[in-house]
Amino acid sequence: MRTHGPRASWIATTLALVITVDAPLVSGARDGPADVSPGRSTGLVLAGVRASAETDQRAAPPPDQRRHERATTTDLLVRVPRSMSVRARPDPDAAVVGTMPSGSKYYGVPITAWVEETANHGRWGRVEIPYLWPRREGWIPLRDLARTTTHVQVHVDLSDHRVTVSKFGHRLFGLPAATGAPISPTPPGEYFVTDRIPFPSGGSLGTFAFGISGIQPNLPPGWSGGNQLAIHGTSDPASIGTSASAGCMRVSEQGLDRLLALLKLGTPVIVQP
Repeated sequence: MRTHGPRASWIATTLALVITVDAPLVSGARDGPADVSPGRSTGLVLAGVRASAETDQRAAPPPDQRRHERATTTDLLVRVPRSMSVRARPDPDAAVVGTMPSGSKYYGVPITAWVEETANHGRWGRVEIPYLWPRREGWIPLRDLARTTTHVQVHVDLSDHRVTVSKFGHRLFGLPAATGAPISPTPPGEYFVTDRIPFPSGGSLGTFAFGISGIQPNLPPGWSGGNQLAIHGTSDPASIGTSASAGCMRVSEQGLDRLLALLKLGTPVIVQP
C-alpha cells in the first residue's frame, strides 16, 4: 500500500496560501425615457419671459431617509393617480395642510412628484405641494403609488444666472440662464418638473418648456401670461445670463437640446439664491 503523506502535505501547503478577496457588489440603474407631454398651439400660461463618508455595518444609517441631502445620487419619484390630501405628519390622522393634484396647473399633465424624504419604513413620503405660495410641504401615503427613480438633479444659482445639471451626484454641465428681473425675482425653493411642453414653431418661449411645480408670487405689472415657473427657451437670446424674466429660467436652444434627454417628469429642480 502506497502512503499519501506527501500528497496531504502538498494540499495543506496549498490551502494555507489561499487568499480570499471581497468583491464589491455593483448595482446598475438606468433612467427611463422621459415622458413628452403633447403641446398645444395656443393657451401657453407658463410664467415665462422671466454623515461621515466612512461607515460600516455597525454604524449603518436608519432605514428611513430622515432628511434629503442635495448630494444624493438617487431620488424617489411617485405617480399621483388622483388628488391626495397632504398631511402635516406621516399619520392618517394628522391635519391636512394641502392637496397634491393629479394633474399639472395648466396642461393637466399627470403629476409625478419628487419624494424628498420617507418615513414609517417607506410608507409615507414628504413632498412639496405644487403651485402654492408661500411654499408648503407635507406627507402623502405612498402605498400603491407607482414608483420610479432618477439620478438627475437640476440646480439653479440665481446669483450666478446659471443652471447646472448633475447625475449620480456629479456635475454634467452648466448653462447660462436669464432669471427673474429685480421687479419679479425668481423665488428660491425645491421644485420638480411637472410639464414637458414642445413648441415646434418656436416663439417667445423657444421650442420647449419644462414647467416646474413653483409659481411666481411677484408678477410684473400688466403681466397676463400665467404664474407657473419654468425652464424654457427664448426669442431674446441676449437676455441669457441677466436678470430679465418674469421669474422663469431662459436658456439657449442648444441648452434645451441637452436638457431634453435628461429631465423627465418629477426631476428635482432646486433654485438657490
